[in-house]
Amino acid sequence: MSIAATAEIHPQAVVEDGAVIGEGVTVGPFAVIGSQVSLAEGVTVKSHALVTGQTSIGPETTIFSFASVGEIPQDLKFAGEETRLEIGARCRIREHVTLNTGTEGGGGLTRIGDDCLLMTGCHVAHDAIVGDRVIIVNHSAVAGHCRIEDDVIIGGLSGIHQWVRIGRGAIIGAVTMVTHDVIPHALVQAPRGELDGLNLVGLKRKGVARGDITALRAAFQMLKQGEGAFQDRASRLAAETESDYVRQITDFILSPSDRGFLTPK
Repeated sequence: MSIAATAEIHPQAVVEDGAVIGEGVTVGPFAVIGSQVSLAEGVTVKSHALVTGQTSIGPETTIFSFASVGEIPQDLKFAGEETRLEIGARCRIREHVTLNTGTEGGGGLTRIGDDCLLMTGCHVAHDAIVGDRVIIVNHSAVAGHCRIEDDVIIGGLSGIHQWVRIGRGAIIGAVTMVTHDVIPHALVQAPRGELDGLNLVGLKRKGVARGDITALRAAFQMLKQGEGAFQDRASRLAAETESDYVRQITDFILSPSDRGFLTPK
């Protein structure tokens, strides 16, 4: 066990031998820190939280009460192999969140990026890779092997099917089931996940230039109404566009997909 001198461990917390506790870490009463856990400087683990497995937590992240972080995957194929969970810096893991380690068949790693907010009761499953500044709202679930890119918002009570990719800057409305890949900067809503336009509010809040927003609008219309298959339209867009934001969309569409794409209607 390695506990920094400035760490504050409540006498009723359990810190197993082998855990690495960094400078300025706070562990509250009845929290449990497993033997393979590493907590970087400034991490807070509040009362009754569990952090276990081969799990590393980045600086200044807070784990709230009753969260379960680093438990084994909810996958019947899991046979006890050594797999990992990595959580970045300055994340907020709220009450009753569940985050599982990876599986050997899925690459062995579940990862949460920096500055993420995982609200009460949400779940990120084995081998999912979540980018930076992602918000997952209350009681939503991200299934195994998903890829959630930077700056995505997933609304409350939503479900993301296994192997789905959600492109950067997309927003998923509340109570939505997403079963196909979502292009960057998209707006998806309705119970069965319909591609309903662009996340214009998010683009404007980020200060994206008017010219790029205009280019994205035109690109979306071409993807919706242009000739040929969806990938063919994306290929033409890639050859014609000068906007980095449009290129994010075309690169996403032209990359391999396990689930196919939500397309504009």
